[in-house]
Amino acid sequence: MLAEEADNPEPEEVAETESVPAEEADSEEVADLPLDHVFEILKNERRRTVLHYLQEHGGTVSLGELAEHVAAVENGTTVAQVTSNERKCVYVGLYQCHLPKMDDMDIVEFNQNRGRISLGPNAVQLYEYLEESDDVDRPWPLYYGSLTGAGVLGLLASQLGAAAVGLTPTVVATVVLVGLVGVSAAQTLDGRDDE
Repeated sequence: MLAEEADNPEPEEVAETESVPAEEADSEEVADLPLDHVFEILKNERRRTVLHYLQEHGGTVSLGELAEHVAAVENGTTVAQVTSNERKCVYVGLYQCHLPKMDDMDIVEFNQNRGRISLGPNAVQLYEYLEESDDVDRPWPLYYGSLTGAGVLGLLASQLGAAAVGLTPTVVATVVLVGLVGVSAAQTLDGRDDE
């Protein structure tokens, strides 16, 4: 009889064991972050650097290690050359402001007592925007403007006597036209690569 009771738990016992996994499943669900929260996090370069570092290194990192890396990036130097003042400035900012904000949104998991940081369940929602924002935008207007400026200078030089060395307005116009076609083709190819 005891074996039968163990195999067939009473209805109350079944209800209790079934409710626990349902509660755990609800707590593990990841809610979509509103876009304003996503952009609030991503508008700060220091937080973007943190996300890149955590994505590259995976697992858990120490606050000291993270602060050294961020300080090196911000100061355009290596981790070995970061001064204690630069490291401390970044450390305090991460500890007091950036990491708690990211932790509140479940983007990172920040254990303040142990100084350990890892990616949180909502981090994946930021990476699609982070990757787009990291694309290098070429200064196409600068290229066109430079080419136009060079053309104007070439025309002035051809009018001031450089025609004797072969710099005629026709040569200048041809060079500028070929340059414009080249820059336009490069811009078109660059746009296709981005798609």
